[in-house]
Amino acid sequence: MADKATIQEALKKYFGFDSFKGSQAEIIEALMHGRDVFVLMPTGGGKSLCYQLPAVLSEGTAVVISPLIALMKNQVDAMRNYSTDDGVAHFLNSSLNKSAIDKVKTDVLSGRTKLLYVAPESLAKEDNIAFLRSVKVSFYAVDEAHCISEWGHDFRPEYRRIRPIINEIGSRPVIALTATATPKVQHDIQKNLGMIDACVFKSSFNRHNLFYEVRPKGKDVDRDIIRFVKSNAGKSGIIYCLSRKKVEELAETLRVNNIKALAYHAGMDAATRSANQDAFLLEQVDVIVATIAFGMGIDKPDVRYVIHYDIPKSLEGYYQETGRAGRDGGEGYCITFYSAKDVQKLEKLMQTKPMAEQEIGRQLLLETAGYAESAVCRRKILLHYFGETYEADNCGNCDNCRNPKVKREAGEELAAVLEAVLAVGERYRPEYLVNVLIGRRTDEVRSHHHDELEVFGMLADTDEKFLSTIIRQGVVGGYLRKDVENYGTMKLTDAGREFMKNPKSFKVVEDTEYAEPEAEPREGASGAGDPQLFSILKTLRKDVAQAAGLPPYVIFQDPSLEAMTTMYPITVEELSNLPGVGVGKARRYGQKFVDVIKRYVDENEVERPDDIRVRRVPNRSNVKIYLIQGIDRKIALDELAEGKGLEFSELLDELESIVEAGTRINIDYFLNDVLDDDKQAEALDYFMESEEDDIEEAIQELGDELTEEEIRLMRIKFLSEHGN
Repeated sequence: MADKATIQEALKKYFGFDSFKGSQAEIIEALMHGRDVFVLMPTGGGKSLCYQLPAVLSEGTAVVISPLIALMKNQVDAMRNYSTDDGVAHFLNSSLNKSAIDKVKTDVLSGRTKLLYVAPESLAKEDNIAFLRSVKVSFYAVDEAHCISEWGHDFRPEYRRIRPIINEIGSRPVIALTATATPKVQHDIQKNLGMIDACVFKSSFNRHNLFYEVRPKGKDVDRDIIRFVKSNAGKSGIIYCLSRKKVEELAETLRVNNIKALAYHAGMDAATRSANQDAFLLEQVDVIVATIAFGMGIDKPDVRYVIHYDIPKSLEGYYQETGRAGRDGGEGYCITFYSAKDVQKLEKLMQTKPMAEQEIGRQLLLETAGYAESAVCRRKILLHYFGETYEADNCGNCDNCRNPKVKREAGEELAAVLEAVLAVGERYRPEYLVNVLIGRRTDEVRSHHHDELEVFGMLADTDEKFLSTIIRQGVVGGYLRKDVENYGTMKLTDAGREFMKNPKSFKVVEDTEYAEPEAEPREGASGAGDPQLFSILKTLRKDVAQAAGLPPYVIFQDPSLEAMTTMYPITVEELSNLPGVGVGKARRYGQKFVDVIKRYVDENEVERPDDIRVRRVPNRSNVKIYLIQGIDRKIALDELAEGKGLEFSELLDELESIVEAGTRINIDYFLNDVLDDDKQAEALDYFMESEEDDIEEAIQELGDELTEEEIRLMRIKFLSEHGN
């Protein structure tokens, strides 16, 4: 059995280090004394050494169970670099052909191989079990052990079979290692691996050098990301997206804006994935845009930022992914873009899973939403989640500590919301509750006679967005729950019923989802980069609108004018790249605007900010093409939505973006089936006379006669006929 001096000497001899980090020495000693060991150590803490060094010193071969082929390859390459013998480490997985497998087995049986990496699926194969029975196994290492737990963020069912297979091969000490595990996940891992009596080593989860920030996810999220990446030119970064499609789109958008970026996701062929990963590691590209398939075991210490384009599914996943930044102790920016709509989409995606899985998934997602919406120190929330107490009230290195959010007392409003949920029988969604509480007599509210309830109009003076925030944060706070099985209807929890009996303080963060990050209000225009130019363009828009006999917003909406004052487009092509413009509108109205902007730029010697002029990838959206073609063939809109698996509101989002970008569509065939001529005429008159394009105001004005969906449909018709 190796003593302390031998272990220390081996550290220098095989790995070139003079001293151990943290509790590495104690972990190695415990394993080499035949104990089961559970290691909970943050990314970058040196977990791999905890089994690599004992493997080198022990007689026989250590079997390392690892979840990803890329991870195994990296680990094997790293281990071979420490040794003069390439046979010191091998992996056994589905990527090997028969001759390569034979070579691995020969080296293992000869005693040359100290570490054999296997995927859990490979471990379960009968011929591999039979082979390993003939091998002298020194110990088993279960890497990324959180994959065992259903409560872990990367649950892999095949991981739960590891213990029975170990018993079949031959019992030896087990070391389980993970970078993320709540107390619940830790217990689940130990129980499943049959190592309840293991020596447990926990390192602090606090990464002092990481800056945590959550930003509202607005329409200009791509521009926000491009601005951030360009301000950190030459630095390495990872951007995580939930869907493969978004990974591809964003990587291409970054490239056309002169940023060296590549995509990485499980749908790509193995050679391309490997080449893209290597290009990032070798710093041939600055940014990798990826799904969560990228990152496990990626040993790049100088990643300077990790951006989450979409809210992660769990705080464990978030912690591990952000932990890939600043592993060398240098700066690490962790920016997450959050939208309540993204949470709703993830909830819908869960509906295809078994009920037990749905329940776990919803709970994990709720914790992530709570983190995103909280005004409390983000470091304090993260460490508490992992069972660690952070004493300081202000860490000085997260957005909530550097820029404290405004909190507003909303205990009375929450009590009213809870009362309304009960009054309508816990059978309605948040939007319906808002209508009841502010006193909006929609057709649906009247048909259920809920305008006769005592709670109707109880919060008539409360801002609608703020009321939606109260409901959302009431869910996050555990007073309400959303029944996804029943279309997201709101129900009271036990805590909610207790709150009604004994009300207490309930503080809500104002404008959680709607305030632009670090936005400075400017005189003359809320988001205009150049107030003087904004004023000139508003006057021009009014003149063009009067000549066309249209409301000004039909020509260009305010956000488009604001973008013009920030990016100063001087050609029609540049103008067409701005949000809400598109090729159609740019050609129809754009020349006068770019002429005025060019003259203004020349006269005032304006230096145009190339770094934030976002060049758009040509829009090849299959969904938009599908919708336009379907409308040309006069297919009912609800059928079109069903054909692409869209909610009707999501279909309306797509149609709005189509007409706002200048494409003309004719939906009369559908409108004539669902709305009589009088109601259509009333809506068209309203939009023609309205000075502002405010959908909420339109709902207030037309809501007695039309539903929100009908109003949006009529706005689409109006913009298409008169603006395009």
